[in-house]
Amino acid sequence: MLIRENIELLEQNYLSKYAALSRNSRGRDRQEAQCDIRPVYQRDRDRILHCKAFRRLKHKTQVFLTPKGDHYRTRLTHTLEVSQNARTIAKALRLNEDLVEAVALGHDLGHTPFGHAGEDMLNEICEDGFKHNEQSVRIVEKLEKDGQGLNLTWEVRDGILNHQTSLMPATLEGKIVRLSDKIAYINHDIDDAIRARVLSEEDIPAEYRNILGTTTRKRLDTMIHNIVTNSIEKNEIRMSEEVEKAMQGLRNFMFHNVYRNPRAKVEEERAKALLSRLFQYYSEHIDQLPRRYLNMMEQGEKKERVICDYIAGMTDQYAIAKFEEYFMPKAWQVN
Repeated sequence: MLIRENIELLEQNYLSKYAALSRNSRGRDRQEAQCDIRPVYQRDRDRILHCKAFRRLKHKTQVFLTPKGDHYRTRLTHTLEVSQNARTIAKALRLNEDLVEAVALGHDLGHTPFGHAGEDMLNEICEDGFKHNEQSVRIVEKLEKDGQGLNLTWEVRDGILNHQTSLMPATLEGKIVRLSDKIAYINHDIDDAIRARVLSEEDIPAEYRNILGTTTRKRLDTMIHNIVTNSIEKNEIRMSEEVEKAMQGLRNFMFHNVYRNPRAKVEEERAKALLSRLFQYYSEHIDQLPRRYLNMMEQGEKKERVICDYIAGMTDQYAIAKFEEYFMPKAWQVN
């Protein structure tokens, strides 16, 4: 069968000259036989989609801790919205959709329970620090499949590692995900904040609404179209100065009025205290970790790093359940 080779040829003949072609990948850390059907980035996408860390995202906080309602975003729904935005842009620019989707689906695998509150706490506790983008790479390189990792291509790992604002991926596809991540969380966090009555549409400064739009749908449309218009047939991914400035202003507005709003984040300190107690408990009772984590220490990993790996992989509910198991009197625990 020549299915994969035919797909690679289609990529070469159709995609932009600036696209990352599957056949030109820098490859994997461990050599392995090619799939006869799927090019390398499609294969990476599938590996991420089927891994355990991806499934756990459905029970990890995006912004609002313990929201009362089924329509608030989780880390999983955020990831899917990033993927959708990124694929739309990539298709319009004739860039590699498989690479974009793999990076998008993997970019937040390393997020902790309780959102950025959990990340901040582990960063304080862990001797070598903790950043969710680095943890995402650690998951796909080392922690998944009982220590074997997913053996993803260099381009996918680069996009996952460098999706944050202060960093820059090597491929245009990775750069699309980097921008799509911001577009997604700014807009869906506004939607969730309005649903939670933390703010209203009218609270958003007119200077941003006039440029970007007066609804979530219009703002998404404006930002995505602006990227496509300003990036088509270019070896860069960018917005116009006006729209980029408005997006950054809206992001700053969200930090001041939602992400650091006591009404929205009232449970954060409790979540941090919970994770701190768990870290202390495992430090004193290391035998309570699963066997595969103990094996990592026997292979030379630092105890603090392994405990961070275990706690970071927990869902919100699992972290709460473990806290109740270790610290709450049995008669007080909710059945």
